[in-house]
Amino acid sequence: MAKISLQLWSIQEECAKDFLGTLTKVKEFGYDGVEFAGYYETEAAELKAHLDKIGLAVSGSHVPADKLVNDLENTIAYEKALGNQNVIIPWEQGETLADWQAHFAKFAEIQQRLQEEGLTLGYHNHAHEFTQVPEVNVLEAMVAAVPGIKLEVDTYWVEFAGEIAIKWMTRNQAVIKWLHIKEMRKDGDTTESTEISTGILPIRSFVEFAKENEIEWLVVEQEAFQAYPPIESAEINVQNLRKIVEEVF
Repeated sequence: MAKISLQLWSIQEECAKDFLGTLTKVKEFGYDGVEFAGYYETEAAELKAHLDKIGLAVSGSHVPADKLVNDLENTIAYEKALGNQNVIIPWEQGETLADWQAHFAKFAEIQQRLQEEGLTLGYHNHAHEFTQVPEVNVLEAMVAAVPGIKLEVDTYWVEFAGEIAIKWMTRNQAVIKWLHIKEMRKDGDTTESTEISTGILPIRSFVEFAKENEIEWLVVEQEAFQAYPPIESAEINVQNLRKIVEEVF
């Protein structure tokens, strides 16, 4: 059965106030793991001890590309001490294909070094990778140029870019290792994320894709909040996604 993780960017203010206490809440909500977006100046040994104590796994960590370029060895040491095997670039920008190709060259060097240490390099998409460079899908160009890199597909942003997420994922299933499960709502001209099962995306089909392709982690992320504070939305999301996962699996 696929496991459910929370991208902690979703509850960043809570994490900033009480990082370890918030992780305990996340476990109590019913999440199997977390995906980090920073460590709030917490030493790896202390963080790992707390995760082990509460029984919360690490599905991965978002680490900016600049940090991987400029501080790779320290990053590797921290992630290994934490017990994390998945280092995921959360965002990169390029105006032209040449810009992106320069990024790919750096990614390939990073991937090779991570692989030597038993770690995996991933990339998390937004919408611009589908739309920014005319007639080029940057994600598809990336996996062709960077051997071993894996994709963390954010289903919301694929749909936001005008693609049908399940069709695009099916075409690229061989390089997809994680799914970001993010729900979408539309209100007039406003499109934003919302709680799982309260929006318009076919979440069940994404879970079915995970089952068919043996995706280990479904990572919940929410960036906009309408009716609830982020920490309450995090609890609602795992409850609603858990129901779907149990039905599918």
